[in-house]
Amino acid sequence: MKSISLIFFVLMATLHFNQESVSKHIFFNASNPTFSYYGRVLHQDDTVGFIGSASSVEFQAKGDAIKIHLQPEYKPRNYVVLTLDGVYKGRLKLEGDSLNKLAIPLPDKKFHTIGIYKGTEAASGMVLFHGVEAEAISKVENDTAFTIEFIGDSITCGALMDPTDVPCDAKGEYIDQHNAYLAYGPIVARTLNADYILSSVSGMGIYRNWNDEHKDEPIMPEVYENLFLNTNDDVLYDFKVKPKLVSICLGTNDMSEGDGIKDRLPFNPETYVTRYIELVGKVYKHYPNTQVVLLNSPMIQGDKNDVLIDCLTQVKTHFEKDSDRTIPIFQFHEVYANGCSYHPSIADNKVMAEKLIPFFKKVLAN
Repeated sequence: MKSISLIFFVLMATLHFNQESVSKHIFFNASNPTFSYYGRVLHQDDTVGFIGSASSVEFQAKGDAIKIHLQPEYKPRNYVVLTLDGVYKGRLKLEGDSLNKLAIPLPDKKFHTIGIYKGTEAASGMVLFHGVEAEAISKVENDTAFTIEFIGDSITCGALMDPTDVPCDAKGEYIDQHNAYLAYGPIVARTLNADYILSSVSGMGIYRNWNDEHKDEPIMPEVYENLFLNTNDDVLYDFKVKPKLVSICLGTNDMSEGDGIKDRLPFNPETYVTRYIELVGKVYKHYPNTQVVLLNSPMIQGDKNDVLIDCLTQVKTHFEKDSDRTIPIFQFHEVYANGCSYHPSIADNKVMAEKLIPFFKKVLAN
């Protein structure tokens, strides 16, 4: 029903966005300082590229309707999430790699707050924001208290969680069930009145990936400092926004069995700990005053979880031994895998966030 209502919502806007209303509208380019951007984005001459999961733009606009100009790089489609006055309105599908002009109705002639969030992850190509057609726009006053960065894999990306438009078993694209806005991290951050950055890549681990022994694919310590979270080190992330807290949830892919076809070595705790220390060291290099927290995997339990917690404890001890830093460890005590391909669902992510919020509150209060 959510998907159908959103389609109707956009269709009605398109029908009412007639020539008379268009004549009253002005095109505001993405470089207009009124637009506020969050997350991993790339500022270009006439566009701003949304790169990381849930990277976004926020602004106020008025008019009978507005037209948002978005262009996906990834074919055959990509997805963004729309919010209106802070209320989730669902995902919007972007077709092909050409300019999409999405008409969105507004309930009255007053200013309303619009949020556009990339639903998919960095590996799915940029979504280019060209600007918006509206009668007028204004800046949203940011009243958030701080920023949280979430480092992780597909779980943190919000992958395979939202079958609203494309069922889990349908033939489609990996991105068809992505919904980064409803992932556990953004839910936690919004509840705590915080901005958020998602630095996450599906299938990625600390020292090896889901189906790769670090032979053909990079790992998180190697890509974290690059804007696109890949091996392109020509464009580095600027780390200008200093998060008060950095949450790391990596290990699911390191401990996975892969596809069961490709050769897979036993999990190597020593290498995992060494690489994890390398990643946390890079976090502290860019954010010397941040609070780091480590999360176990919401998809692992039993003996594997015991091994994972032991590894995380070694990382914690390494940094706490010769400094006054503390690195709390949070444990999910249940498996959350009711989404597609044994991933957390929308409901799972909500529960995960509810479990994390008191923990984060306690950490931030110290």
